[in-house]
Parts: sequence; C-alpha cells; structure tokens
Amino acid sequence: MGNVKIVTDSTCDLPISIVEELGIHVIPCYVNMNGKSYLDGIDLTREFFFKSLPTANPLPTTSAPGMDAFIQMYQKLANGGADGIISIHISETLSNINNVAKIAAESFEAIPVRVIDSGQLSMGLGLLAMVGAKLAQKGASLDEVEAEILTKKPLTNTFAQLDTLEYLRRGGRLSSAMHGIGNLLEIKPITKMNNGVSGVEMKRTRKKAHQRFLEIAKNLGPAELVGIIHADAYQNALVVKEELREIWPDIEPIISYVTPAIGAHVGPGTICVASIQKEIHKPLFESRFSNIRDKVNQFRSHLPGYNHNDEEG
Repeated sequence: MGNVKIVTDSTCDLPISIVEELGIHVIPCYVNMNGKSYLDGIDLTREFFFKSLPTANPLPTTSAPGMDAFIQMYQKLANGGADGIISIHISETLSNINNVAKIAAESFEAIPVRVIDSGQLSMGLGLLAMVGAKLAQKGASLDEVEAEILTKKPLTNTFAQLDTLEYLRRGGRLSSAMHGIGNLLEIKPITKMNNGVSGVEMKRTRKKAHQRFLEIAKNLGPAELVGIIHADAYQNALVVKEELREIWPDIEPIISYVTPAIGAHVGPGTICVASIQKEIHKPLFESRFSNIRDKVNQFRSHLPGYNHNDEEG
C-alpha cells in the first residue's frame, strides 16, 4: 500500500470541504492588489477581492509561490510518512507556478516528487487533483496515481461565459478599439481550455452566449466529474447547475468560488464549467491553428459590412 500525497496550488478552486475530505494540500499563490501582496485564501477572501476589484487600480496581478513554499510542503509531507508526492499545477501556458514546483522537486531528495502540468486552470486543475487524491486514498502507488492523472488530462475541459469584456481590456488581452466595438455590439466571450490550449469564442448577446455555453457541454460527451465555478455569481451558478442536470443527469456538480488569480482577468459575473469526460464526442478545439482562425473570424463576423467570403485563408 502506497502513501501518496497530492499537492496543488490555490488556482485549483476546490472548496475547502473537498480539500480536507481528500487530504489535498494547497499552496497559496500571491495576489498583488492596491499596493499590497496577499496570500490567496489565507489573508484574502474571494468576497473581499470581488468587492475591491471594480476600483482596483491597476488591475490586480498574481505571482507564483516561492520555491521555499514547495520545499517546506514536500518536507512536511515526507515527515508525516508520505512515500511519494504528486505536485500538480495550473497550466505552464498560463503561469510560472509549475516551473517553480519543478525546480523545488529537483532539489528535494527525501522522497520522490512527480510534478504534473495539468494543462488546465481553475477547477479543471482541481478535478485532476481530486482524481489523484481519490486513488491515493485507496493506497495506489506513485506510478499508478501519476498514470491515472495523465490519462484523464486530455479528457479534462474548462469553458467559461464572461459577463463583460472590461477585464480582458484592463488585462491587456483586448484592445480598447475591440472593447468599444464589442460593447456596442453586445458581444459576450466564451473562453475555453483543454490540455494546455486556450481560446475564445465571441457571441452576440448574453442569451446567445449562454445557449452556446450549454451547447459546448452537450457536445463534449458524457462526464464523470463536473465543477461549476462562479465569480461572485452564486445564484447564476445554481441556475447552471440545474441546466447541466439535463445534459449530465447522473452527475452532482461541485460549486465553488473562482480564485482571485483568475477572477482578476475575467471579472464579476463569470460562470465557468470544468468537466472530465468519460469520452469526448466533440473536442473543444480541432487544432490550435483553426482555433486562432475561428477566434478572429467570429469577432470580425459581427462587424458592419463583413463578408464571409473573406474568411478563406
């Protein structure tokens, strides 16, 4: 029987109750806001963050925990009898956290530490940590836990319906001109992520965006784990929970509050779904190139005088 422990970071968006139940160990990120640096979930609550976000200037930023935080956690678990550690973190395409964990693991010799890039964010990461923790609780070996997480990784998806373009603009991910046009045309973005690849769709009006949001869930195929993450929009999350019952009737979604590390970039009102599919019927992305092309064409298609024949090439 193995004694494997799971370490992750606070971008995982797992409720404290699940973290405690499954024995998952969470290292907090830093959130820098209004001239102060906070430990996410320790001295900064989600509620305080979103209350402060609209007036925060500049937009809050986040930074990875230091290498010492990882080494101290690994040592604590080794001292407690662990014989192996899985350290799984937010996608390397989004943050430096996984690289810091790698450096820490390489310098730690007490017990083996396997660092996994989840290729995910928010509860997409959290669900993969849950997969590992559940297997570890059954006494699985380090190799078995790692293999199971890597098997589930490409089957894991997150997609979010944003209520506003404002925070994409403030974070430099959308130009002021595009922001102005988007607001004029009531464009609502849907962000998506799978296996390290991220992208965005643009839909006109909140209603059409929400219809597409649910269509994505239906198209993905049957799920085995589902999470709903909200940015100060709990009542909306409850509505989505009921809507998802029609798509995945045998699943009880986990509802959680988004971390400030992600909330700063999407803004209040965002609803995100994370899911691990049993099998994928229609992937979020056919390819990285088609994702970029579709993103551009979808935005352009809402512009006055746009000709669909211009999409070729």
